[in-house]
Amino acid sequence: MEHQFTAITLDPSGRDLRAEAERLRDRGPAVLVELPGSIPAWYVTSHDLLQQLLADPRVSKDPRQHWPAWQRGEHHDSWLRSWAGVNNMFTAYGADHRRLRKLISPAFTAHRTNALEPRIEAITTTLLDGLAEAPAGTVTDLRARFAQPLPMQVICELFGIPEESRPAVAELIERIMDTTATPEQAAATGEMVQQAFSSLVAYKRENPAEDLTTTLVTARDADGSGLSEPQLLDTLLLVVGAGHETTVNLIANAVHGLLTHPEQRSHLDESRATWNDVIEETLRWAPSIANLPLRYAVEDIELPDGTVIRQGDPILTTYGAAGWDPARHGPTVGEFDLLRKDRDHLAFGHGVHYCIGAPLARMEARIALPMLFERFPDMELADEPLEQVTGFIAHGWRRMPLRLTPA
Repeated sequence: MEHQFTAITLDPSGRDLRAEAERLRDRGPAVLVELPGSIPAWYVTSHDLLQQLLADPRVSKDPRQHWPAWQRGEHHDSWLRSWAGVNNMFTAYGADHRRLRKLISPAFTAHRTNALEPRIEAITTTLLDGLAEAPAGTVTDLRARFAQPLPMQVICELFGIPEESRPAVAELIERIMDTTATPEQAAATGEMVQQAFSSLVAYKRENPAEDLTTTLVTARDADGSGLSEPQLLDTLLLVVGAGHETTVNLIANAVHGLLTHPEQRSHLDESRATWNDVIEETLRWAPSIANLPLRYAVEDIELPDGTVIRQGDPILTTYGAAGWDPARHGPTVGEFDLLRKDRDHLAFGHGVHYCIGAPLARMEARIALPMLFERFPDMELADEPLEQVTGFIAHGWRRMPLRLTPA
C-alpha cells in the first residue's frame, strides 16, 4: 500500500469519535489513516460514498483473498486477529459469503424474531423488577443491570449458552472490541474464544436441545453443511457477539440521548414522536458500532474527487462518520432530534453484509425502552462520570450511573 501522503493516526482508545470524524472530514470524503499496529486504511467521511462502497462488488471483506499484508502474515498477532482472522460470513466474499449467510438466515427470519417478543418482554420485566428493589434514589449502573443483561440473555437463550458461561462470553466480546489490546492480550483473547466456543459445541454434541447452536452442530455433523469446524466456531462467535454488542449500546445510547435532551423526551410524552423515532435517531446520532474493520479493494477504485483506493488497500467501515455527515443531515447533524425528517443511517450496514440481526436489535430496544421509562419516569443521570467503552469500534458506555425512582 504505497501512497504519496502521510496517514493520520487514529486514536486507539476512541475517546472522541465524533470530533475525530469532523477533523478527518475536513481533509476529504476518504482519508488515509493509520490504525493501531501501524495498519494503514481508508477512513470514509461521506455517508453517500460509504453507502456506495458497501454495495460495490469491487470491495471485499476477505483478507485471505484480497489483503496482501494479511497474506504475507502481517498483523496476525494484533488486535485485528478476532476480526480479520476469523473464518465466517463476516470475512467471506462473493459465493462463499452467500453460502455461509444462507446457513444462518433461518435463525433470524421475521417469524422467528417476532416469536421472541413475549420472552423479551418477560426478561425485561424481571430486570426492571430487580432495579425497583433498590431504595429510591440509589445510583445504579444501567449498562450492568439492564442494557447489557437483556440482549445477552436473549441471544444466549437463542443459542443455548449455559447460564454459567454467559459472563465469560460477555467478557470476551468486550475484549474483542478493545482496539488498544497488545499482541499478548489479543493472543489471550483468541485462545479464550477458541476454548469457550469449542466447549459450547462439545456440550451441545453431548446435550442437544432446541436451540440454534444444536441446529448448526447437527447440520455440520450430519452432512458437513459446508461448514468446517473452525467456521462453525467462528460463526457462533459472530452471531453471539453481534447479537449482543449492538443492542447493549443501542439501549444505553437511547437512554443517554433522552436524559440529556429533555426537550426531545417531551416530544414522546406529547405524541409528536414515537419510540421508533428514538431508535432510528439514536442509530444515526450514536451508532452502536462506530467503525468496523475491515474491507479491501479488489481492484483500483477511483472516487469522484479523483482519489484512488488501490487494489488491496484496507477500508474502515465508518458508520459513525456517515451518521455525522452534514452533507447528508445538514447543520444540525450533531443534535439528537426526534423530529428530524431524514434519519437515514448505515448503522446496520448496507448491501450484502447488512446486519442479519437488525430486526431483533430493534425489537429488543422497542420493548425495553418504553418499559424502562414507564417504570422509572423520573430517572436521571447521577452526578458521577460516565465511562465510555475503550476502542474505536464500539460506540457506547462502559458504565452509565443513574438515579432511579420508581413511578
